[in-house]
Amino acid sequence: MHGYQIRQAAQLDRTELWTDVKPGSLYSVLHRMAGDGLVEVVRTEKVGNPPERTVYTITEQGRRELAALRDAALRTVRLLPDPVDLALQYTADLTGDELAEAVTARRQAVAGQLASFEEQFEAARPDLVGLEPRIFEHCLARLRAELAWHDELLGTLLDTLRNTQTRETP
Repeated sequence: MHGYQIRQAAQLDRTELWTDVKPGSLYSVLHRMAGDGLVEVVRTEKVGNPPERTVYTITEQGRRELAALRDAALRTVRLLPDPVDLALQYTADLTGDELAEAVTARRQAVAGQLASFEEQFEAARPDLVGLEPRIFEHCLARLRAELAWHDELLGTLLDTLRNTQTRETP
């Protein structure tokens, strides 16, 4: 594939979730991988008006490296830190209402992501093969857990607000 095809495939596969390669740095990464013997240039081609494109193929060494990365990802469990956890530590300057409003907005964003992903799953379902449905379901389960956590947090915040208002009311 040429770089643009690789970029499209990486976006579909959500490669950014398990690698630090950003779409904008793909071409420099491809050059570095070629230098490391992980991919090799097959040819350059020009079809129509687009610029000339370099077509790459994975080498045997690249396949071994990919297998090692895959195997490590299958064995390793990691919970990436969420910046919201740190942000919650520094909310003393917010009123209870302001914090509840911020968490409500974040909860709505998570709910929106969940709804969008559910729609994508339903649209893609007829074309999914192998373990692809399970991968979608894993993402959905994580979003549902995130939504439940936000609901619990909001419940705690609202209970605190009610208790504070009750104590302040003579």
